[in-house]
Amino acid sequence: MLKKTLTYFILFNLIQFLSLIEINCLTIPFKPTSRHLHAATYVDNKLYILSGLDDNVNEPLGAVGIGGKQFFYLDVSVPFSTSALVWNDLSKDNIVPSQIGATAVKGGANNDTIILYGGRNLTQVESKSLIYTFDTQTDSWNVPIISGESSIKRRSLTAIIDYQGKIYLFGGKLLGYDTYVNDMITLDTINLIWGEGSSINAPTARINYGATLLPNQNIIYIGGGDSLNQSLPLNEVYIYDTINDIWSVKNTLGSIPSNRYGLSVVLGLDGEQVIVFGGLGNQNTVISLGEALYTLNINTFEWSIPNVSGNIPNCRYMHKANVIGNYMVVTFGAGYNESESDVLLLDISNNNEFVWTTNFYPPPPTPAPAPAPPSTPSKNKSAVIGLSIGAILLATISIGTFFLYRRNKNRKVKVSTLHIPNGKLDNQSGQKTVETTNKVDNQEETTQVQP
Repeated sequence: MLKKTLTYFILFNLIQFLSLIEINCLTIPFKPTSRHLHAATYVDNKLYILSGLDDNVNEPLGAVGIGGKQFFYLDVSVPFSTSALVWNDLSKDNIVPSQIGATAVKGGANNDTIILYGGRNLTQVESKSLIYTFDTQTDSWNVPIISGESSIKRRSLTAIIDYQGKIYLFGGKLLGYDTYVNDMITLDTINLIWGEGSSINAPTARINYGATLLPNQNIIYIGGGDSLNQSLPLNEVYIYDTINDIWSVKNTLGSIPSNRYGLSVVLGLDGEQVIVFGGLGNQNTVISLGEALYTLNINTFEWSIPNVSGNIPNCRYMHKANVIGNYMVVTFGAGYNESESDVLLLDISNNNEFVWTTNFYPPPPTPAPAPAPPSTPSKNKSAVIGLSIGAILLATISIGTFFLYRRNKNRKVKVSTLHIPNGKLDNQSGQKTVETTNKVDNQEETTQVQP
């Protein structure tokens, strides 16, 4: 008996120990590799990160595709600190090959689908698919069938989507060719149709530029790198009118930033300025801390260096920036060290002073419109019954009045048209009979009898 009890005790403790091991393994937090030239897409309180080139130089050459295969997101519906990021791994269901230089936006019929375009594979076999889509409601990838004439796959460009669900893809580098282009291709993400925009007066061919959609549905293009590996100047910016399919150029003034590519551009919360961060200068020179952050007034096209407080980070390049709530959220990139977080937060809620911070607080949920006060069923029922009875009484009175009117008129016709010239006694009955004349005034009869 003692032996059996001891055996059960050992087995029980062994099972508990194995369970603890399993639980500890399952709760190991996911830590993505550092990367640049990745895609970052904000959809329904989640910031999705995909692709990119690993920055860990200690890894063997064959491992460069690890970061590009990782697919994960950051939940921004709750507060968090950049010193303790909680990433959620979705890599096991990812069908997109490891790649760099891809670009992604939120679109689709319900505006909840990630549309990923282009990029260069880090594997031996280059994927022929131009577009991959990720349904954020079902967490599933797909390769959609798109009609229309497509172009050669390209990389290192920025996709911009308008309010009607159309993506604009300008420039980039053609895969398989050492060729930079400056044409505009479009994709209707709702009907899945390729198209093209105007290239008349377009910027020169470039890659790794900054771009964002403005409130008037124009797209602004800033900086970039040319085919000679030179960064382009920011003393002029290019505007593409998505409504009229027209390019224009604007000369800038003020504190014009130095040439740069690999920068990020986002629209400020006031809708009156764009915010530029990071990039590389000529000969791949790193931008200094004091020149990493600029704003451009989109009405006057004047550059300025904003007032900034907080712990100013190193300048990054080939990163991504998204506006979420009150923050410009910068993810990954190159040019920073391990002492900094993979995510930077710039509070842009106050135009007089931007603040670099380590704490994120999501905006309060938008209150739903107050519902109309519910009507009392008994009152509605009484009102319906009352209206019904009233309608019936009104109809009854109208019909009764009509028939009484007809009856009285008919009587008047008969009385006015009968004449008794004389009376005769019926010989058989002894009663007096009345003779009617045939003389009747037709007009009078018609007037008196006609209903």
